[in-house]
Amino acid sequence: MSGEPRRKDRRAEQEERAAQERRAEGGDGAPPDERRGLLAALLRRRPWPAAGVLLCGAGAALAALALPAALGVTVDRLLSGGAVPWQWIALCAALTLTEVALDAAVALLGGVNSARLTRWLRERALAGVLRTEPHRAAAFTPGDLTTRLTATTTAAADAPVAAASTVCAVLLPVGGLVGILLTDVWTALALLAGIPPLILLLRVFTRDTTAATADYQRAQATVATRLSEAVDGAATVRAAGTARYEHARVTAPLAELDVHGRRTWRVYGHAVGLSSVLLPVLTALVLAVGGLRLAAGALSVGELVAVSRYATLAVGVGAVTGALGSLARSRAAGARLGPVLTLPPFTHRGAAPPPGGPGTLELRGVAVVREGVHVLRDVRLTVPAGSSLAVVGRSGAGKSTLAAVAGRLLDPDAGDVRLDGVRLADVDPVVLRSEIGYAFGRPALFGPTVADAIAFGTRRPDPGEVRDAAHAAAADPFVRLLPHGYDTPLEDAPMSGGERQRLGLARAFAHPGRLLILDDATSGLDTATERRVQRALDRHSTRRTRLIVAHRVATAARADRVAWLEDGAVRAVGPHTRLWRDPEYRAVFHGESVPEQSGVPAVEDRTEAAR
Repeated sequence: MSGEPRRKDRRAEQEERAAQERRAEGGDGAPPDERRGLLAALLRRRPWPAAGVLLCGAGAALAALALPAALGVTVDRLLSGGAVPWQWIALCAALTLTEVALDAAVALLGGVNSARLTRWLRERALAGVLRTEPHRAAAFTPGDLTTRLTATTTAAADAPVAAASTVCAVLLPVGGLVGILLTDVWTALALLAGIPPLILLLRVFTRDTTAATADYQRAQATVATRLSEAVDGAATVRAAGTARYEHARVTAPLAELDVHGRRTWRVYGHAVGLSSVLLPVLTALVLAVGGLRLAAGALSVGELVAVSRYATLAVGVGAVTGALGSLARSRAAGARLGPVLTLPPFTHRGAAPPPGGPGTLELRGVAVVREGVHVLRDVRLTVPAGSSLAVVGRSGAGKSTLAAVAGRLLDPDAGDVRLDGVRLADVDPVVLRSEIGYAFGRPALFGPTVADAIAFGTRRPDPGEVRDAAHAAAADPFVRLLPHGYDTPLEDAPMSGGERQRLGLARAFAHPGRLLILDDATSGLDTATERRVQRALDRHSTRRTRLIVAHRVATAARADRVAWLEDGAVRAVGPHTRLWRDPEYRAVFHGESVPEQSGVPAVEDRTEAAR
């Protein structure tokens, strides 16, 4: 499928994905926060490191809370004029060292845990993209998907450590308040007067930081998407002379990125500014009450030292805001990663035996609906074993969608597809991929070398089979001219679009099965090369059934039969020579010059006759 229906499909997928993200962010009142589900999954994946971070962090917090009491006792013992309290001094030193050591353990455990969870999230997200239907994965633009698989997974993987750090950071102010309360009730009451404003400050900070971070990540994905598009179309941009326009288009979201970045720092700055006013006032109030209690003889000097230290811990929101900020970033990242992790996979029952037979393909009442529009409607076709069927139609008629359904890259919304009488949905996916080969108009090549790109598949052919396949696809001549022939690294093998198509065809030839689907796979070949490829296909016609998405008259003319699609429905099926009598069928090819076997002399022949 191409043209406007494809754009509509992409818009529908993007709108659906945006709705999922809004639900995850709580923007539409939808329940169950997806981010909590991701946090639970991360904790189940690696529970012990997260528990270790929590225990070490809690231990460091307890050491920090025990230190003021120990300092208070030490000061009182020193002021009493007795023997130097070495045991209390040693205790203070031990508590200090314990806090430092446990904080270092938190950093080490947290870093290792986050790194391993990042790898797991990336593998899981990538597996989800590869296992879902291609049209669902195509809803994510390459740049957007890249940011989600890199920076977003890194931030989301920090969630367990961020949650544990937040719990430990909250222990300090709560423990400080309890410490003051146990030391002197009146100073504790003075501190409690300022707790509600602190709680409100932290709540607003968390809410605003989460929103600003989510907006920043979305703008970052937009920049990456546009940059990826510009890199892919660099030749077109250069040829059109629009480099300045593309530069402006790619960099335009940087202004939005700057706005959200500044907004994040502004939220943090407001929190720090308000706390810088509120905290000294609260500390001064606590110390004033403590001083009065000292003057009245209700507190000792050591207890006043302990109260002052506890007050510092109780009103010190720096650690709390830092932990909450990290948790907010992880939650926002989890919301963006959720739609990728929840991509529905293909369902493979795999209960039926592998199809046995020569390769008869049947489409029974197949329909595909996108955004309420029928891309395919009640398609009923039978391609006899060993024969070829060309699928033709105007742009947007549903040709590529039909090719995707025929090989189960896409499941129909109605009807079913069968190979030798067996439903494709019932066949084991490994068996299915070994029986159905694909070649595309813009093939993606995988592997370190050219030979590996041809051999890529469920079964690795031997070097002889790789060369035979390349020869059949007319790729052998240009491959031999490469610096290292078939062992040339792909990145060192500059290729034209036609040469890439030939390697894609070679890959399909190297993995023979019952059915071969060519989705515009010869559009980049010159006429002579296409004829060589067609002859190679004809030689194997008794072994492989062929479904060919055709845009050229010559390709349709060489097929045994032609299926003419119009608005997603089969308008006619028959030999090309018979369909050619219909002027509307001829109009499908937009006045392309046609070879003699099509029933109309070629342009060169007519010109020669006129002379």
